[in-house]
Amino acid sequence: MSKKGKGKIISLILILALGAGGYFIYQKYIAGAIHLKNKNYTYVYIESNDTFEDVINDINSENIIDDLEAFEFLAKKMDLDKNIHPGKYRITNGMTKRQIINLIKYNKQEKVKLTFNSQIHNLEEFVAYVDDKLELNEEDLENYLSDEKKLYDDFKLDPDNAFALIRPGVYEIGWACSMDEFIAALKQTYNAVWNEKRKAIAKKIGFSVPEVITLASIAQSESAIESEQEKIAGVYINRIRKDMLLQADPTLKFANKNFDVQRVLDADKEINSPYNTYKNKGLPPGPICLVSLQSIDAVLNHIKHKYIFFCAKPELNGYSDFSCTYEEHLRYANAYQKAMNKRGINR
Repeated sequence: MSKKGKGKIISLILILALGAGGYFIYQKYIAGAIHLKNKNYTYVYIESNDTFEDVINDINSENIIDDLEAFEFLAKKMDLDKNIHPGKYRITNGMTKRQIINLIKYNKQEKVKLTFNSQIHNLEEFVAYVDDKLELNEEDLENYLSDEKKLYDDFKLDPDNAFALIRPGVYEIGWACSMDEFIAALKQTYNAVWNEKRKAIAKKIGFSVPEVITLASIAQSESAIESEQEKIAGVYINRIRKDMLLQADPTLKFANKNFDVQRVLDADKEINSPYNTYKNKGLPPGPICLVSLQSIDAVLNHIKHKYIFFCAKPELNGYSDFSCTYEEHLRYANAYQKAMNKRGINR
C-alpha cells in the first residue's frame, strides 16, 4: 500500500476515533435523558439562599441524575453557578441534563396555586396553609399580620381585622416569592374589589370598609342566597342603629371554633370572646370567614326594611322568616327548632 493510501486510512481512523469520542462526550455530558421510576414528573425546590453546590445537591437528592459529576461539569460550563433562580421546578421524564439546567438558569419555574376558600376559617389556618405551600417563613407572615403600621399602610386594616385582607380565590405565585411579592398579590385582588365606587357606597351607608367585610361575613354565614343576604344585612344594620345586640349565631361558631356545627346551643353563648355578639354590642372585631364579592355587594346594596328579627325557615332551604316583633319571631323560632329536632340535628 502506498504512503498516500496509508495516510487516508490513518486519517479515517482518527476521524472515527474523534467522532466516537465526541459521541461519548455528548452522551455523557450533554444528552442522556433521565428516567423517572413510576411517575411522569417530580419537583426540585431551589431555596432563596441556595449556592451552586446546594442546587446540585437538591437535584441529586431526587435520584434523577445517573452521573452527577458529568451533570455538575455541564452546569458549570453553562454558567448555572452565575444564574441561580430560586423556585419550584418540574422535572419531567425524558428531560436531558441541558434541559434541566436551562429550567433553573432561565427561571422557568412552575407557579404555585394557592386556593383561599371556606376551608380557611381564621388567620391561624391561613398562615399555616401559606407556610405549607410556599417558602415564606411562618413567623415572618405572622409578624406582618400583627404589624399595625404595615397593615394600615397596605390595606387600611389593623391586626384585629387583618383576616379581611384575604380575598377568596385562586392565586398563582412563585414558590420562593418574597413577603413583598406575596402581599402585593393579595393587595391587587383586594384593591380590585375595593374600588372608589364601593368605598363611596360604604361611606354613604355609614360603615368603614372593614366593617362592611365583617358584616358581609355574617350575612354570608347565614345564607348563600344573595337576596337573603341583602335582607339579613338589613336586619343587622337595623339592630346596630337601634343599639341592639346582633345575636348572630355564626359569630358563636367562630368564637367557639365550632365551624362545622349546624346548631348553636345556649352553652355556646357563654363564651368570653369579642366575637360573642350575644354579649357584646356592635360588630365583632373582624370577619368570621373569607367573604365573597356577592356578600360584600349584598351589604352595600342591602334591602331597607323594618325587620329586626329573622329565623331560618323550617324547610332549611336557605331562606328565612323575617319579623318586626319578638312574639312573631318566637313562633318562627319554635317551628325551626321542631324541624331541627325532627331531623335529628342536635349539633
